[in-house]
Amino acid sequence: MSLDVFSAFIIGLLGSGHCLAMCGGITTILTSAIDKPSAEPIIQASEQGDIPVNVVSKPSSCSPQTSRLNLVLLYHFGRIATYCFIGAIVGFTGSIAAKNIGLPIAGLRLVAAVFVILLGLYIGQWLLWLNRIESLGKGLWRFLSPLAKHVIPVDTSKKALGLGALWGWLPCGLVYSTLTWALASGNSLAGAVIMLFFGLGTLPALVALSLGIGSIKNLLVNTAFRKIMAISLITYGIYSFIVAYQVMF
Repeated sequence: MSLDVFSAFIIGLLGSGHCLAMCGGITTILTSAIDKPSAEPIIQASEQGDIPVNVVSKPSSCSPQTSRLNLVLLYHFGRIATYCFIGAIVGFTGSIAAKNIGLPIAGLRLVAAVFVILLGLYIGQWLLWLNRIESLGKGLWRFLSPLAKHVIPVDTSKKALGLGALWGWLPCGLVYSTLTWALASGNSLAGAVIMLFFGLGTLPALVALSLGIGSIKNLLVNTAFRKIMAISLITYGIYSFIVAYQVMF
């Protein structure tokens, strides 16, 4: 279990550059309108996936920094809560497969290791097979995306939490790769914990971006740094595969 949790955290941390492309724009929009107080509401628009996002900033009695932190933390809390929920479902599915079908947990770990390798190849832009995996979630996303109308414009803490919870379902190869570790965990609680630590691994980059620390973004999107992270993931995936193979055989 500890190795699975560590694996999930490492995947989230090393894959943070991919997170900036998928979720960073929304995180920035949630806070950018707060930077400059105004007597009139400020409306900003963007689009991530299939959802256009409008953020309305209104005069508030709290300081801009407090408002920003509230939105950022609630957004990420909602996002990670969704990851935990999905992880619990996938972990339970893995336990059913192991008990009723006789599928060995070590076999699931082999699959998880392969997905880490594919993730590294994906982030390094050497092999984009995970694009096909992401497409599997688009049907569910099209079903869920209309719910955005209930949390847009994002002008309250509750709506920031709701948008984060919704955004946790966004089709993402990084998330799907980590879910294979939740599947291999063999129970719902372990699956939820694994996805919790994955979400925590993604936090440093996204929170730093939200707080305007541009150097973090520049580092993560740097081509050389991305290649290093990709190679690190591939190496870790190969190591995990060898460990799982030795346990299985």
